Amino acid sequence: MHALLLYPLYFLTFYILLTLSLYALTPLLLRASFPARILAAYFSLLLCATYGVLVSLFLRLTSHNHRLAQHLTARAFARVMASTTGVRFAIVSGAHHLSASRPCVIIGNHQSELDVLLLAHIFPPYCSVTAKSSLKKIPFLGWFMALSGTVFIDRANSQSARAAFSGAAEEMLKHRQSVFIFPEGTRSYARGPEMGAFKKGAFHLAVQAQVDVVPVVCANYWGVLGAKEGRFRAGVVPVRVLEPVSTRGLGVGDVEALAGRVREEMVRALEELGETEMGREARRV
Repeated sequence: MHALLLYPLYFLTFYILLTLSLYALTPLLLRASFPARILAAYFSLLLCATYGVLVSLFLRLTSHNHRLAQHLTARAFARVMASTTGVRFAIVSGAHHLSASRPCVIIGNHQSELDVLLLAHIFPPYCSVTAKSSLKKIPFLGWFMALSGTVFIDRANSQSARAAFSGAAEEMLKHRQSVFIFPEGTRSYARGPEMGAFKKGAFHLAVQAQVDVVPVVCANYWGVLGAKEGRFRAGVVPVRVLEPVSTRGLGVGDVEALAGRVREEMVRALEELGETEMGREARRV
């Protein structure tokens, strides 16, 4: 039994030493930066997911503020990732919209796995993500998401998805809790200021709850992370929070036009961000 308890410690020691060794090699071998930061990012995610589970349990046992757990964990993840990978997302305008419109449906463009760090930098208090039901089964991360009030969606079952969004609308209004959704539904891995077509779920939810849609636009950061090219470097990525879009008085028949109008605004902002000094640096290879 004693030996079994030592195995995780051995593995952790090896993992950390391997990561540090790869970082040490980076000045001599630039491509070592990619595996070094990948290992550092996974370690950071596991560490903060474990922290999130503990925070969620503590808040559930001691107060009714367990809905703050995702915000607190997000902030911890942002700080840890800045230290271990050197990557940050910086809100250059509109940060006050994230909390001023509570509750609201916050949406953002989806580029890669690194967007989880984007969430860490923008997540306001009393906000929850939506996630695929399959994520419930992942140790630590899934436990944290379940304990902290995540809305799980069964994408293979449209009836279940509608029921989940209906429950989310009720939850939002009852607890004044905002929700974050990536309306593209999948990562784009774009090399430039591009954005995929929007699915309508986020807008149906906003219309059903009669709450604002708050668009968040993240500049293209292909220069910071290019997975296929084996590139992962430190950098600061600019983010803009746009003016909230009201859904008051809108119905189901207005959803498609609403989604189209919001997407147009976000594409325009994405192109503008790409022309800023920070945007060009984030895209620099």
